[in-house]
Formats: sequence, C-alpha cells, structure tokens
Amino acid sequence: MGFFNNLQLTDIIDICVITVLIYAALIWFRQTSARFVIIGISILGVVYIVANYLGLYLTTAIFQAFFAVFFIAIVIIFQEELRHFFEKVALWSTWRGRRKLGSKHAVVETLVRTITSLSQKRVGALIVLRGLDPLDRHLEGGVSLQGEPSEPLLESLFDSHSSGHDGAVILDNNIIDEFGVHLPLSKDLRQIASFGTRHTAALGLAERCDAMCLVVSEERGTIAVARQGKIHSGISVTQLNNMMERFYNEKFPLHKQTVGTSWLISNLREKLFAILLACAIWGVFGQRTETIRRDFIVPVEYRNLSGMVTIEEPKTKEVSVSLSGLERAFGLLDPDSLKISLDMAQIKPGWQMFLVTREDVRLPANLNLERIEPSVLRLNVTELVTLDIPIEVQTVGKLKEGLELEQLSVKPAQVQVIAPPKLRNSSIKIFTEPLDLSSIDDSTSFSPRLVVPTSIRFVDGKKPEVKVKIRIKELSESKKKPVKAPEPLIQEGVKMMPTDQDVNIRR
Repeated sequence: MGFFNNLQLTDIIDICVITVLIYAALIWFRQTSARFVIIGISILGVVYIVANYLGLYLTTAIFQAFFAVFFIAIVIIFQEELRHFFEKVALWSTWRGRRKLGSKHAVVETLVRTITSLSQKRVGALIVLRGLDPLDRHLEGGVSLQGEPSEPLLESLFDSHSSGHDGAVILDNNIIDEFGVHLPLSKDLRQIASFGTRHTAALGLAERCDAMCLVVSEERGTIAVARQGKIHSGISVTQLNNMMERFYNEKFPLHKQTVGTSWLISNLREKLFAILLACAIWGVFGQRTETIRRDFIVPVEYRNLSGMVTIEEPKTKEVSVSLSGLERAFGLLDPDSLKISLDMAQIKPGWQMFLVTREDVRLPANLNLERIEPSVLRLNVTELVTLDIPIEVQTVGKLKEGLELEQLSVKPAQVQVIAPPKLRNSSIKIFTEPLDLSSIDDSTSFSPRLVVPTSIRFVDGKKPEVKVKIRIKELSESKKKPVKAPEPLIQEGVKMMPTDQDVNIRR
C-alpha cells in the first residue's frame, strides 16, 4: 500500500501536532463534567461536515451563520476547563522541571496518623496536597505558615478554637504553606448531594487542578479523598496510605526512568487512538498528491520609486500568473497576499522594459510559478519638473443685500509643485474648495482645503495651508441694490472669484 509513499518531514510534523491536540482533547473530554455537551457539539460538527460534503446548501449556510454563536457558547460553557487546558499547555508537566520532594514516606506517615486521629475524634479537616499545577488563582484568603508538618501542629490548626479550622491547609513540598484557605466549591450535584461544605470545596479544587484533597467529616468521622474531579468517601487507613503513596510517586518520581516509563504507560489507550485518528485525518485531508494548476490576477507594486520620476499612464497595474502545487497548498493560500513587486531604485527616464521573474512574485514555498502574462512590462518613465502654480479662490452664491465685496485675497498666491514636464506651459491651477458668499455677513478669513489635480504633487508631500481674506463693506442707502457675485470663471454652478490686484499670480 502506497499510503505513506509521499510522506515528507512537514507531514510528519503535521501528524505529530494533530496527535498532541487530539490526545489533549481526549484527556479533557474524559475529565470534564460537561461531556454530554461536548457530545452534542460533536454531533453538530459531524452533521455540518456531512452537509458540506453532500452539498446541502441551506443546512451548511445555517451552520456557518451560527458558527460564531456556537464558538461563544463553547467558551462560556467550558470557561474553567479551557483555562485549565491552556494552563496545562503553558506548564506542561512532562517537559518542565519537576520540583524535588523530600522524604515523602515521612509526610505520608504523619498525614495518615493525623487524619486517623482527627477521624476518631470527629474533628473536621481539609488538607490539600499540591501537585504540579498552579493553585494561586483557585485559593482565597489564608495565612502563611511555612512550617514542617507534624501531628500536633495539624491537630491545632483544625481545633475548633483555631481561627482557621474551617479552612483548608495547603501542603507544598513537605511544608505547610498556608492554613485557613478557602477553596472553590463544586457544582457537581450528583457527587456532592450527601456531603457538606468541606467535601464540596475539596471536589471543587480537584476539578480544577491535579491536587489531592483529604477530607475528614466532622459529623460522621469518615475519611474522603478528592482527586481528578472525583470524590471517594469511606476510605480506610490502608487505602488512604496507598492513595497518597501513589500520588507522590506519580507527581514526584524518584528516578528519571520511572518518569519516561510512566508517561508511556499512562493513558496508553488515548495515545494510540490519537495517533490512529491523526493518521486517518491526514490520509483523508492531507494525502492528496495530485498537482493542480490555477490562474490568479495579481496586482503590480512599484517600490523604491524616486520622488522626481513618475510612470506615465497607461501603466501595467495587474498581471496574470499561473501557479501549480498540491490542492492542500492552495487551501492555505490567501489570494490577496499574492503580489508582483518591482524594484524601481535604478530606474531612468525614458521607455523601460522590465522582465518579471520568480523573484518578483511573492509566493509560498510550496507553490510553483508556471507562467506570467505579460512577462515583460513596457513603462514610460518621466522625470518630473518643479513648477509654480497659482492658487485661485472658488466662490458660490452671492452676498446679502446691502453688502459689497471690497477685497478677496489669498496667501500664498502660488505654491511650488512637482509635475510632469508636459504641464510646464499649460494653464493648470490649484483651486480652493468653494466658499459660500451667502453665509458671510462681515469681513473674515478662511483656511480652505485645496483641490489639487492628480497629476501634480507637492515638494514635501504635504498640502500647504493657505489663508483667504474677505473684506466686506456696507453700501450707502442711495447705492443699495441687489449685489451680484462676480462673473463665474467655471461652469456647473461653481463660480470663480479672481483675486485682488494685490495678489501677484505668476502664469
């Protein structure tokens, strides 16, 4: 069978990444308390894939329309589980350095004696054995102790006269880190129906991290252990000892060989299933060895063009390219990212011929360039010249009755621009945006926006600021008559007011 004949290094890495993600999802699926919701969402995902494969337009469109809603729902429902998952990714216990533990047998013996004594006296207690996951964000309150665990010390902390007897004791690296700590409460009603607050808090923490929580019931004197989202009640002293020994051996193994062996053996079924499923997904979606060819219209980018030259129109703005590669490579391609980039740093005035090569096309490494049309670009490069262009003021409307326009001036009267040489002897001008005379009651000044032809640009690349001054005077009673605005210099309702004689305009 030639299933793996075309397997490359990138495909192996691809399969490994998908295997890790599937394995993490399986572990999360096994531990989460909302697995039925996951099953429901998985069924909807299968329905969408089948509908898309069969071409069921309406079903596919509805699923696509509500995809964002599904995503938000998943985030809300599994907020705590997702946070825990990302903590696992950031602090992956297999690869990070493991904390060293002192004599675990001494700690286990001390805890067993203490819990047995508290159980016989029916004194409520809650002890947390920290694993590898961080606990800080799950804990509230507490008093720092940093003391070595002993039977008298632990019994005094849970004494009814102690201020922290209702809280939990955090045991970290054979040291009592804090006491009187409040833990998050579980919402799993099925497990906590017959338990009190201590058991609910123990299960709540065990659902959120890899810690082991030991509980002594104040009412019944029974011993319970909460770990990995489950709580076990009615634990005997022997079972308690074995469970703590197994916890410390798993979280803090003495030999490196034990670490590797335990990692390979633990969750072996999930690991094998993840590998097989990742290979199957790659076989369906990744193993497509047929080479296909597609055509794209790609924009042309002219970079490093000097400020004193321009490319005359018409110039080539788009070219057609043909690409070949695997279908999965095209699936990862964003057509908008394709671009022809030509370096104009060494360009000279006159007609220029540019050969477009593979180096000028921005392509992913897994696609091949088959054809460029046109492959040779013929461009007319022109050197720009500096010109002084006059500014003229545009006006619309007319002054109110009884007012007369005494003076209209603009400063500067002309500006220096860069333009093609063909405009050297033309009557090109720069106009201001139209000023409405009907809204002016008194002498004033404006800083209007300039309307600049597309064929010219300013020397520093910025439009200069101009100041237009308008002087208005009132007519005497004998001279009052309807005032007309000066004759328009341009058509279509926009009038041009020639500047006053004090404005020197070079033409």
